[in-house]
Formats: sequence, structure tokens, C-alpha cells
Amino acid sequence: MSPILLDIEADLTRDGFVHVAAHDMQRVLEAHGLTDWAGFADSWNDLGLDTFMADGGRYRRRRHAALSVDAGGIRRKPHQPHYQSRDYNALNGGLARWFDPLTDETIAHPALRAILRTCFAVFDACTDPATRPASWHVELHQFRIEAKPGEAGQPTPEGLHRDGVDWVLVLLVRRENVASGQTSIHDLQRRPLGSFTLATPMEAALVDDGRVFHGVTAVEPLVADRPAYRDVLVATFRRE
Repeated sequence: MSPILLDIEADLTRDGFVHVAAHDMQRVLEAHGLTDWAGFADSWNDLGLDTFMADGGRYRRRRHAALSVDAGGIRRKPHQPHYQSRDYNALNGGLARWFDPLTDETIAHPALRAILRTCFAVFDACTDPATRPASWHVELHQFRIEAKPGEAGQPTPEGLHRDGVDWVLVLLVRRENVASGQTSIHDLQRRPLGSFTLATPMEAALVDDGRVFHGVTAVEPLVADRPAYRDVLVATFRRE
């Protein structure tokens, strides 16, 4: 196992979160089969509008998929809704939200496969063997948060939160003409533990959802008459 991966696991185990620089994440992903990052990133140009926003916002586009991941491989599950209880998402929780599925091409893409293999390697190793599942239920979310003059885009409109899973990856895919979008991490007493801004493609945050809260500040356009957006992949792992 690479020293970078061992450092990620150690930091995640110690602190409940880890911020991984883009060059380190790229090396880890390449070791797990990453190719054609540009083609993978282009798939964010074909996301449907999220119409479930209880705040009335129309600033978020997304696709969603559910998979089973274990040491034997990666298997797509039948398309299903995304559900969070209101305990974890007071804004949009409490209902089954159906989103457009990730395309077959995206699911099969070597970049996504490398991301899932990397997540499995880290999250499985960081899980107590006594509670480690035979396979993980994984949900994937392609998010584009759009910002317009006078209308900031909200990456986490529910505010500081937990997702109700075991582990979370947030991987930056692209930032275009936006300012801010600072990630903050807090302990279960909501005391701040750290903050950073995902600014470079492949820069990432990995989170132990049972130990910390996380949130991201709004993004605003730098130049008013140009498209402005923040693209991320979120992968959540929970015990099946």
C-alpha cells in the first residue's frame, strides 16, 4: 500500500476527516486505474435540474446512482430514490427524491472505478473489523452548483450537517468562475475542527460521518456575465 494511502487512513482514523491535496489524490487514483479524467469531468455537462429544493432554489443540478462495493468488485443496483430523514436533512429530508441516474458510460468510466476502488480501500481499512460489512451500500451524486449575479449557489443548503451514513468522499471535479465554497468540519458538539477550500480538480475531503459535521459556504460568480459553477462528486458508504 502506498505511503500516501496509509497517511490518508491514519489522518482519517485520528481526526475523523482528512483533506487530501490534488496531487496526492491523483497519485492514489492513478494507482487504482485512473485514466481520461477530462472525459469523466465532461459528464458533468449533462446533469438534470434538482427540483426538490425546499428553499425554492434552482441552482443545483445532479445525477444519482446506488451500487454495491466490496473486495470482489463494483455492482450497480437498480435505480432508486435518494432518501434522508429530517434528522439529517431538515431542509430536503423526509421524502424519496428521484434524480436522473448516472449514465452507464459514467458508471463504467475508469476514473469513477478508480475513485470507488480508492474509497473502498480507505473506508474498509478504517472500519472496525467487528462491524465491517461484507459489502458496502454506496450512493454516488454528481453535483453542479451554479452561481448567478444576485443568486449565490448553495453546495449544502441544509447547513452544517451529517449525511446519516458511515463514510463520505467529496471530490472536486471543476471550479469555473466562482469564489468561496469553503468546507468546514465540526465535531459532534459543533466545535470547529478545520476548514479548507477545494480549489483544484481531484482535491478531496474524506469524512467519518459518525464523528463530524461538515458544511460548505455558498459560491458566487467572480465575473457576472460568465457561467459560474462548482462540480463535485460525492460518494457515501454505509453498511448494507
